[in-house]
Amino acid sequence: MQRIIRKISSYLSHRKTAKTAAHIQPNKTPRIISREEHGISRRDIDKSALDVLYGLKRAGYEAYLVGGCVRDLLLGLEPKDFDVVTDADPDEVKAVFKRRCQVIGRRFRLAHVRFGRTVIEVATFRGQGDGENRQDYFGRKGRLSGKAREVDDSGRLVRDNVYGTIDEDVWRRDFTVNSLYYNIKDFSIIDYAGGLDDIKSGQLRLIGDPVTRYREDPVRMIRAVRFAAKLGFNIEARTEAPIAELGHLLADVSNARMFEEVLKLFHSGAGISVFEKLRHYNLFTYLFPLTEQILSEESEGFPRMMVIEALKSTDERIQSGKTVNPAFLFSAMLWEPMIQRKQVHLDNGMVHQDALYAAANDVIEQQIRCTAIPKRFTAQIRDIWNLQGRLTRRQGARAQKLSEHPRFRAAYDFMGVRAAAGETEVQALFDWWTEYQEKDAVERVAFANAVEKKPRRSSRKPRRNRNFLRKRSQKSRDESSPTLDE
Repeated sequence: MQRIIRKISSYLSHRKTAKTAAHIQPNKTPRIISREEHGISRRDIDKSALDVLYGLKRAGYEAYLVGGCVRDLLLGLEPKDFDVVTDADPDEVKAVFKRRCQVIGRRFRLAHVRFGRTVIEVATFRGQGDGENRQDYFGRKGRLSGKAREVDDSGRLVRDNVYGTIDEDVWRRDFTVNSLYYNIKDFSIIDYAGGLDDIKSGQLRLIGDPVTRYREDPVRMIRAVRFAAKLGFNIEARTEAPIAELGHLLADVSNARMFEEVLKLFHSGAGISVFEKLRHYNLFTYLFPLTEQILSEESEGFPRMMVIEALKSTDERIQSGKTVNPAFLFSAMLWEPMIQRKQVHLDNGMVHQDALYAAANDVIEQQIRCTAIPKRFTAQIRDIWNLQGRLTRRQGARAQKLSEHPRFRAAYDFMGVRAAAGETEVQALFDWWTEYQEKDAVERVAFANAVEKKPRRSSRKPRRNRNFLRKRSQKSRDESSPTLDE
C-alpha cells in the first residue's frame, strides 16, 4: 500500500511541477552570447577542466562548463570548482578517461575525473520524465532499478537519474544564475533562463515553483542564503517567500550532508552575513539548535558576541588567503552551550576537569544529530576547549611545553576571540601569551619564570602524620590482644 501511495505522490508532484512551472520554464530557444560579447577567457579556466571538456569533445560528445564557475567568471571572481555537463552517461565518461574516472552516487549518479588532487565533477544532462523508456539507474542493460526519478511523500527528490538533453537539463538547475552553459566548441555562453540578466541586476531567482523546488531539496534554502551573502545579491520575492515556512524540512536532510553545507556557509568569506540571514529566515536553529537557544538569551543585558567575533576572525582569514579549520568554527559555535552545560555538572558536585569532559561530550553528541562532525574534528574541538584552562598555568617550563602543543595556535586564537567577545577575565592572559610569542627563546624563559605561581587548591584530604598513625595502630592492636589473666 505504501509503495502505491509513493508512486501516486511522485506522479502528482511531477504533474504539479510541470503545471506551476509553465510561466517560468526556460526558453526553448536560448540566448547565445558569443565570445566577443562576454569576458570569459580560456586562460581563466582550470587546465584540468579544459582537459575534460576537450577529451569529451574529441570522443564525440557534447561538453559544457555549467553552474557557479560560469557565474563567477562573469562576475570576475575566481571559481572554487569547475563542473562539467555532457550528453555522455557516467559509464561512457569512464570509458573516455579510464582510470582517472570514478563513478559515484546513488541519488545523483556522477563521474569524478581526477588530475592529481584536482577533481572535476562530470554530470550527465538530466531529463524531466518519470524514468520510463529512459536510461536505467545503473546505465547497463539487464540491471533495472525501477523508475529512475523518485519523490517521497514530502515531495523530496530521493533519486534523479533520468537522462535527457541540454534543453531539459536547464530546467533541473536551481537558480537562474547557475544555469549558464559555456560551450567549448565555439566559446559561447548559452542562457535559457535569463541568468545573465539576473547577474547584471544582482538578483537570485529559482527556476520553477519555489515551494516545489524547496520540497524536492530543502538544502536549496540555505544555498539561497549562501549565494545571496557571498555575491551580495537580493533574493527575488517569490524565491524568498516560502523559506521561513519550509525551514523545518532541513531536519530531514542527512547530518553528513548538513556538515558539508555548514562548511560552505561559514567558510565562504561572508560568514557574518550568512549568519545574520540564517537567523532572519529562522534557519540557523536547524543547523545549531543549542547555539540558537543560547543566542536568544542576553548576558548581563548585552547580546552574546562569541559567534560574531569568531565569524569575523574566520572571514578575515579567508579574505587574506589563509587556511581555516572546521574545528575552530564548531568550537566557537558550541562554546557557550558547553560552558552552560559544564556549570550544571559543577553544581551537581563534579570537579572542574570531569565537568568539562562531560559537558563537551553532551554538547558534541547533540550537535552531531544535526551535523555529522568527523571524529578528527571532535578531538580537536575538545583540545581547544581543554587548553583554555591549561593556558592559565604558564609558569616556568610549562609555557614552553604548552606553546609546543599541536593545538596551541588554535587555542590561542580562540582565547583572542573570547577576549574580543567581552570575556574580560581572559584579556590579560591573552595579552601575556601574545607578548610571550614575540620574545626570543632566552627572553621567554625569564618571562615565564617571572609569573607568580598561584597556590593550587587540592581536593585531597590532608595527610596525617605517619608516626601518629603508626602509634595509633599499635595502641589499637595492644588493646585488642588477650592478656595472661584472661
